[in-house]
Amino acid sequence: MSKVTNPKQSPHKTDVPLNHATTLHTLECSMSVWHSFTMGFAVVSPVVGLYAIIGVQTVVTGGGWFSALLICLLMQLLVATVYAELSSQFPIAGGAYKWARQLGGTVTGQYAGVIYICSTIAMLTTTAYTGGFWLATFLGENLQGSSGSTFVLWGVIFLAICTVLNIAPVGIFKFVIKMGVYAEVVGSVGVALLLFVFFRQHDFNELFQHLGSGTAPSELAAFMAALAIAGWAFIGFDACSTTAEETQQPKRMVPRAIFFSLLLVGSVVIFNSVSLMLAFDHDALKNASSTSDPITPLIANSIGDWFEKPFLAIVMVAFLACGASVVKYTSRIVFSMAREGNMPPLLSRLTDHKVPRNAILFTVLLAAAGLVFGLNDDAVATIIAFGTGGLYAMFTMTTGVALFSRLTGRWNPALGELKLGRWGLMINILALMWSLFELINIAWPRSYAVSVNAPWWQLWATPLVLGSILVVTTLYLIGKRYIKHTITHSNRSIE
Repeated sequence: MSKVTNPKQSPHKTDVPLNHATTLHTLECSMSVWHSFTMGFAVVSPVVGLYAIIGVQTVVTGGGWFSALLICLLMQLLVATVYAELSSQFPIAGGAYKWARQLGGTVTGQYAGVIYICSTIAMLTTTAYTGGFWLATFLGENLQGSSGSTFVLWGVIFLAICTVLNIAPVGIFKFVIKMGVYAEVVGSVGVALLLFVFFRQHDFNELFQHLGSGTAPSELAAFMAALAIAGWAFIGFDACSTTAEETQQPKRMVPRAIFFSLLLVGSVVIFNSVSLMLAFDHDALKNASSTSDPITPLIANSIGDWFEKPFLAIVMVAFLACGASVVKYTSRIVFSMAREGNMPPLLSRLTDHKVPRNAILFTVLLAAAGLVFGLNDDAVATIIAFGTGGLYAMFTMTTGVALFSRLTGRWNPALGELKLGRWGLMINILALMWSLFELINIAWPRSYAVSVNAPWWQLWATPLVLGSILVVTTLYLIGKRYIKHTITHSNRSIE
């Protein structure tokens, strides 16, 4: 790991040296840049991201949300640039958690780690809940009108498959993720191309029409909501940094994987959204959003019923690749925290094949526990809202810690492989401003973006959950310090 070159300017260590325990618990470097890229691509997943937001976007905004999607992608590229710059100097398991700890200190790292894990667990729970539906549909089960317990059961089955993929030999995991990428690029882009070439009904002006004709009370409110909802489509690129320790030549390759995954996903999402918006009337998209699967019937009706099963297979493989990648992504944060004593040491143990099995099982069990909320539709919406908001809280914290460390001399970006020069500071400032804006925008209570009878706490889901996490973590740190002080004082009294 890189060492800080200006110790006189920093009152704290900004790089934690590997201790004996850490040396014993080092992950195997088995991923090439291609494997790192495919995992980042699978976590962001254009199919999962776009199909999760398109119905909500159309209902809330009425249409015309394409420009918000473009803006969100461009601004997320700035955030990804900061992540790439940090990865080029600190390529170790845990990613943003590790950077917060090294550059901001132990306490900052504690807060970052808890928020990071809670956010990615919420993301995994959401993926499992939705992925379970697609798995059941592919296997011929009709879940329309089913109870919440049925959705939860299929979500548990989905998580079980993702667990097996993570514990199995690494070659199997890589193969599934690779198939997921191929399914998304070939399948979803192929479908979008067919829709664009043969089934387009509107000209390009349609992409910017109907804004404000949905549930949002005005065009401005609709546009702000569109930015908030679009944020879901461009998260997960940081998965490349959390698995940097397992990537070959990480200082050079991980930044590339971060950029490539987000850029390719962005291109696919943009093209697919264009094809869908031009092929279908916005009223059709709005009406379809009331069902659990808003996309398949529309595509099957256009291309033909024969295409329904292959399309379901494409989406199912994409969801499995996404779910398995999120399990790996989150378990590496858990492993990194446990390795440094911030979680039970049991979670830092590795198998003979250098797999953090305990961290994987812990991650899946938490996500499975979160599926219980699937028994209540309002609770599911809360998890989705927090999963997105929590990750943007991490983007804000990471870009904020990076900017503070850059300005105070705690971090010298010139030591990394990715050298941005004077542009680095400007990009960092803009990335922080965007992350903070989007966090507030996502957390903002919008009665028109939830169901009519939604409880008040669903409107305030993100600030309530984030606030609770901060309070509990603060109490834990205070209690830990008090216990440590008491033990120290008692030992001195005995002496």
